[in-house]
Amino acid sequence: MRKYIILGASFLVFLAGLSSCKKFLDVVPDNVATIDNAFTLRTQAKKFLYTCYSFMPKNGQLGDDPAMVGGDELWEIPERGAYLDMAKGFQSKVGPLGDRWQQMYQGIRDCNIFLENIGKVPDMEPEEKISWISEVKFLKAYYHFCLVRMYGPIPLIKNNLPISADVNEVKVFRDPVDSCFNYIATLLNEAAPGLPLTIISPATEAGRITLPIALSLRAKVLVTAASPLFNGNTDQSALKNSNGTQLFNTTYSKAKWDTAVVACKRAIDVCASAGMKLYIYNPSFQQFIVSDTIKTQLSINGAVTEKWNSEVIWANTQSDTYNLQRLISSWWDPRYLDGVITRGELSPPLKIAEMFYSSNGVPINEDKTYDYTGRYNLRVSGDADRLYVHKGYTTVGLHFNREPRFYANLGFDGAVYYGHGRYDDKDFMGLFYLEGKFKQRNGKGKYGFNTVTGYNLKKLIHFQNVVNSQDDYSVVNYPYPIMRLSDLYLLCAEALNESEGPGTEVNKYIDLVRARAGLPTVATSWTNFSTNPVKYQNKDGMRAIIHQERLIELSFESQRLWDLRRWKESATELNKQILGWDLSQTEPISYYRTTVVYNQSFGSKDYFWPIDENYIVNNRNLAQNLGW
Repeated sequence: MRKYIILGASFLVFLAGLSSCKKFLDVVPDNVATIDNAFTLRTQAKKFLYTCYSFMPKNGQLGDDPAMVGGDELWEIPERGAYLDMAKGFQSKVGPLGDRWQQMYQGIRDCNIFLENIGKVPDMEPEEKISWISEVKFLKAYYHFCLVRMYGPIPLIKNNLPISADVNEVKVFRDPVDSCFNYIATLLNEAAPGLPLTIISPATEAGRITLPIALSLRAKVLVTAASPLFNGNTDQSALKNSNGTQLFNTTYSKAKWDTAVVACKRAIDVCASAGMKLYIYNPSFQQFIVSDTIKTQLSINGAVTEKWNSEVIWANTQSDTYNLQRLISSWWDPRYLDGVITRGELSPPLKIAEMFYSSNGVPINEDKTYDYTGRYNLRVSGDADRLYVHKGYTTVGLHFNREPRFYANLGFDGAVYYGHGRYDDKDFMGLFYLEGKFKQRNGKGKYGFNTVTGYNLKKLIHFQNVVNSQDDYSVVNYPYPIMRLSDLYLLCAEALNESEGPGTEVNKYIDLVRARAGLPTVATSWTNFSTNPVKYQNKDGMRAIIHQERLIELSFESQRLWDLRRWKESATELNKQILGWDLSQTEPISYYRTTVVYNQSFGSKDYFWPIDENYIVNNRNLAQNLGW
């Protein structure tokens, strides 16, 4: 049992779990020196199990999630955060930004140690051992997937090397990317039978792996494997190991999409058997009866911010959203304009605002009833817009006649914020709203922080958060979602379209998501309002619809960066300008002039992270990614 030596530092991993999960995720092993003690008793083995969880990337945390500001979805105050430099095209093979190579391989190492030794624990029932083994196999698969998604082909560490291994055994090669995906999918299949359908004790075990989580991740893994970045990518034909092994199969395989369809349907069926469904706001008690408009917005918002709601398949209990919500929340309450507890940072650019559909459920540049060319013309909010734009406020046409997700997800000059201490939407003039022009309460030039594009986030903010004073912000915390049911539905629609082409079943999964968002069906919207009414009836058109639906539905949830990459659309989207409004202006006619915040740069090499050159120096068998 002394084959492996565990450094004391590897055990000192402290997790910032939410209060509902502290008993599960905040326990770490004592400072045990060797494997001998780590698996002598169930209590010690359980601590090692928790350590295997501790390597999970902290989704939604600016310091550990490159998908937050490393792409084009959110822009940040320039002097903050290294990941913004990645978005600007400043990635480097010397200390790569967002590098997870060492962290993920440390996690895989500890998972292997657990799997090799858990059978030796004397005071455990066989069923519990099977359950723990399944959890760790899942984590091992997830860590491998995180690496493949970032770096492409990687060395698969199926078993730890013994301490007696010679230098040639240690200097491993990268495995072909198809082998990587097959191994990950196999591990998840092996894990599935031993996992529970649901968590028995959410108060103490929320965040632990269940069968729906495992099968949903497997569906995402196989959809990723079937996507253009990994399926027949001829751009990667030159990536080979030094021994000549080709790391990418450059021949497209439709069978990968067929396999993904089966995986998606299996995951959906299991989620349904676990009682999961798309979240609809329906409180057991509320002081005021709210309008359907607000109910729809709260359903969209609550799908993310309501803790452990019916739609959340998997949430990261190690990601504390208090700081995130404080960063993105604006100064709603005019009584506390000098406070710094809310900062109004993380700004969606103009192109993200234009990505959302019209109120008819089609892209604004396709809607034959929408004044697309006049979208930057000034307009005053009337009675019909009162729950979206403060009545009587002057803003641009772009902010009118948009779909409910536009208003539920984005804040802008004049945008109404329901909640935050004001819950009577009949008193619409009393609801909080933003004022974003120069030196206004949410504008540039005031003490504290502000948007850098003219747009703010609503989506990740719980509507019951309240600013109590200039240094007291009451936050309803929730674990950051890794995967929701709407994500799984749209993955299934995508796989079905690529495998079989458009049809009733493809539409079904998209329409479920659209219905919760208050939109008509795809067929209704495109037939009646699109300049391309047959778009949804052919594979290419439906692909574009599904892609935009995913980017809208999952916006600001650390998904866009990965989706654009796997679709090979980053080279198009991430070379567009980051635009915003002219924030130094006080009058609407001057404020609503588009200005360039930054000119992005994305090359073909940026589809994959560089492997840190120090790892290449130490192991010459590691082939560097192309272009680095």
